[in-house]
Amino acid sequence: MYNVLTLNKIAKVGIDCLGDKFSCSSEVSAPDAVLVRSASMHEYEFNDNLLAIARAGAGVNNIPIPKCSELGVVVFNTPGANANAVKELVLSGLLISSRKVIDGIEWAKTLKGNGAEVGKMVEKGKSAFAGPEIKGKKLGVIGLGAIGVLVANAALALGMEVYGYDPFLSVNAAWAVAPSVKKVNSLDEIYAVSDYITIHVPLNDSTKAMICEESLAKMKNGVRIMNFSRDGLVNSTDIIKGLDSGKIAAYVTDFATDDILGLDGVIAIPHLGASTPESEDNCAVMAANQVKDYMINGNIKNSVNMPCVEMPRSGDARICVIYKSDSLDIADICGKVKAASLQIVNMENKSRNDYSYAVIDVTGNADDTLKAELEAAGAIKVRII
Repeated sequence: MYNVLTLNKIAKVGIDCLGDKFSCSSEVSAPDAVLVRSASMHEYEFNDNLLAIARAGAGVNNIPIPKCSELGVVVFNTPGANANAVKELVLSGLLISSRKVIDGIEWAKTLKGNGAEVGKMVEKGKSAFAGPEIKGKKLGVIGLGAIGVLVANAALALGMEVYGYDPFLSVNAAWAVAPSVKKVNSLDEIYAVSDYITIHVPLNDSTKAMICEESLAKMKNGVRIMNFSRDGLVNSTDIIKGLDSGKIAAYVTDFATDDILGLDGVIAIPHLGASTPESEDNCAVMAANQVKDYMINGNIKNSVNMPCVEMPRSGDARICVIYKSDSLDIADICGKVKAASLQIVNMENKSRNDYSYAVIDVTGNADDTLKAELEAAGAIKVRII
């Protein structure tokens, strides 16, 4: 029986996917796995038998990745599971940044009590809320991952001219993005041509505050910026200056921070990107299935800190070894397996940055003696399943 700790409410449809080999609760003291959404784990006390953490969502800033790697804890996320939900909110952002719908609705509320005069007052005052159509305008999509591709394709269907930038474009994304999306080779090209810009990249050292005074200077006057990825991708001080000067016509973000709330030109949404029942179900199911497959079969898919290895099972037992590439090698591991009178029938070994993961199917009696020998040789985490 595997014990799974839930640090946030996880959709029941996901918990049900785990099956009868798993006990799931928010009160587990020494879990084998953790399912989490937004709860911070940076102060979390890791127990020795913790094997996996699955984030029901894409971003993993709430999880201490380097610490997990050092301890051999596999961290999963669920890329694409909430992509449609975020796409729909981005599209709404494009529209409400242009048409001043929100301001118009709030103004209309003030007309309450004017009886038959309301119609005339509406016709007289509506010009204050006029705004451009998005059809025919140029949209720059920064990051063509699961969400960016959906946004780009949908914007094409709405009549926009779409430019996409992604130096790390995956094969799957390349197949999925519509041929009419113009791929550019630099961010400067996006900045120069776009009437609207939407950001869909992870937050890291290279992307932090990428929208700043320097990048804004390269954009069109009156640009409209959508940020539904992470608040740290923009320098909010420079955003405010851009709004004051008219460089930015509107800034729409899913991350409400104190410094931008209430400012003209800012539409701050309370992190609703993935807040749909469909998205929560998708993320929960994907996270649970990835944990289940790793715990039972040793397969790793959609990990953010370990190499992805998936292999059909064969033989009598499966040996799973996480190790640092500079402290152990696959030849040493295979040598110890053979020395234990085990025959290797299938194996796969992959590396990612400093860490490697070997999955070895064997015939024979693999036991804890081999596990102890591999750990003594420098393996971080060894499982025989």
